[in-house]
Amino acid sequence: MIVPKHVAIIMDGNGRWANKRKLPRSFGHREGVNALKRIVKYCGNEGLEILTVYAFSTENWQRPAKEVHYLLKLMEETFSIEINELIQQGVCIKILGDLSTLSAAHRRIWEAAEAKTQDNNRLYLNVAFNYGGRNEITNAARKIAQKVKSGGLSVEQITEEEFAKYLYTGDIADPDLIIRTGGEYRMSNFLLWQSAYSEWYFTDVLWPDFDVSEFKKALSCYSKRHRRYGRI
Repeated sequence: MIVPKHVAIIMDGNGRWANKRKLPRSFGHREGVNALKRIVKYCGNEGLEILTVYAFSTENWQRPAKEVHYLLKLMEETFSIEINELIQQGVCIKILGDLSTLSAAHRRIWEAAEAKTQDNNRLYLNVAFNYGGRNEITNAARKIAQKVKSGGLSVEQITEEEFAKYLYTGDIADPDLIIRTGGEYRMSNFLLWQSAYSEWYFTDVLWPDFDVSEFKKALSCYSKRHRRYGRI
């Protein structure tokens, strides 16, 4: 089976999972963390190189304040308590997103997670937090404009390859496969630039129920795809 180098996941369906069981949405988010732990462990064991997950979008701030607060606390707890296990698993963490608007305390947690795992190379785990694809592209364009204005870059030097350097992903390879759980068929402002030639896999399975067997289904489906990149 052809295994993708880089898999990205839109982890959708936590709230609906909880609603179906007449539980608070917070229960769904916590089960979603357990699902992520399963997939991270599997990827590390099976040699998949890069995993990118959509944890919190720039649009998620519009949710009820109580839920946003819980999500922030859950992420804080996850990457504080679980950090030693991630280190043991050889996971290298990178945060993708605009951290400038977060509190100093939250920034310290993310920065510590990156610093403590920076030498690991068994699995590169990119966590898209306070992430929005349009915001990412806008920020990249702004940085390039400033560099051109200062004389550090000419207009002629702005190529696709050069532009990509200013994205949150930098020199990270584009995702080969993007999985969206929860039965929705949208990109939801996720990796808009990087997904230009990614293969997509949609499933009705809600994220907390997404286990290794479901992940294998997605990988199996990907292995049957023929990626032409515009060629015949």
